[in-house]
Amino acid sequence: MKTYYAKPGEVEREWLLIDATDVTLGRLAAAVATILRGKHKPQYTPHVDTGDFVIVTNASKIKVTGTKAESKTYYRHSGYVGGLKSETFAEAMAKHPERVVERAVQGMLPKNTLGHKQALKLKVYAGPDHPHAAQNPRTITLEDK
Repeated sequence: MKTYYAKPGEVEREWLLIDATDVTLGRLAAAVATILRGKHKPQYTPHVDTGDFVIVTNASKIKVTGTKAESKTYYRHSGYVGGLKSETFAEAMAKHPERVVERAVQGMLPKNTLGHKQALKLKVYAGPDHPHAAQNPRTITLEDK
């Protein structure tokens, strides 16, 4: 019996819609990263992008457990002396809740060119509306609600 490896040209992609209302951030990010990588499919191949497109709506309504809303901090550095910038989870959710979800998912993807390509298939929106209705996305629910 030979091992099957998926070829990039024969991968069939699907559009999936996830509503992030009252879903824990880490559990949402883990489920989305699994779908983006294609690990939910039987033809998963580690070196080929076999994942599906994921649309996450209502990103502004995610929740975190414990005291993470006050204590979790996001850092970035400009590259200059004294260029360290930081913002708390609450500040980030007030300004741009989409980036919070994107950053959590990107932290669970591989740190290479394949991971960057997989991250491009993630579409996150703060509200319930999205411009991908023409792709006929299939709605899925996460079991941890």
